[in-house]
Amino acid sequence: MSFFVTQIMDEEGGISYGLTGAGYAALVIIMVAVWLIGCMVSRNGKKRISTKQLVFSAAAMALAMVTSGVKLIDMPMGGSVTLCSMLFICLIGYLFGLRTGLTAAVAYGVLQLISNPYIISIPQMLTDYIFAFGALGLAGICANKKRGLVWGYLLGVLGRFFFTFLSGMIFFGSYAAYYNMAAPVYSFVYNGAYLGLEAGITVILLLLPPVSKGLLKVKQMAAEV
Repeated sequence: MSFFVTQIMDEEGGISYGLTGAGYAALVIIMVAVWLIGCMVSRNGKKRISTKQLVFSAAAMALAMVTSGVKLIDMPMGGSVTLCSMLFICLIGYLFGLRTGLTAAVAYGVLQLISNPYIISIPQMLTDYIFAFGALGLAGICANKKRGLVWGYLLGVLGRFFFTFLSGMIFFGSYAAYYNMAAPVYSFVYNGAYLGLEAGITVILLLLPPVSKGLLKVKQMAAEV
């Protein structure tokens, strides 16, 4: 089919695309490039992402990948309730601000695409992976606010929901007929169910005093440059 992707046909005749070895290599290069650009671009003569930020961010992304594999509920058409995996990506924005948060979140989106690709078109791929996971970086907007991690996390999840809702409505709306729903309603209910449940569980954990105090300590350590 292509040097980077190969065509896959399911039992019902649906067509999707898988990555070839070259495709995986290209995505790894893209992820590294995104990360390096974030490191090299300067603001007021200072590096946007310091060594400490890189270390913290890499650790958070690793935790996100591990916990994303622990699925409490696995949805039939994609998506799952994981062990608070989105929290670790939102945590990067909370610790280091919007720019670092968005850079890490986009790189994480590429990492998710590498590890678990489902591609039916380029717009769908961008929406489901780059934009949806990248939106988790919006948590950085609330980095310096009271209960900034809680509000930032909710903002990041809302951003991801927006893009998954668009994807479900535009690219997977045909499944709505099986449930006698309109495509927007189907996408809203389907994606809202698993993202909302994981968000609810995570926020409850964040509001527990030991957890909130521990994460505040982490933020203080991250700020000690």
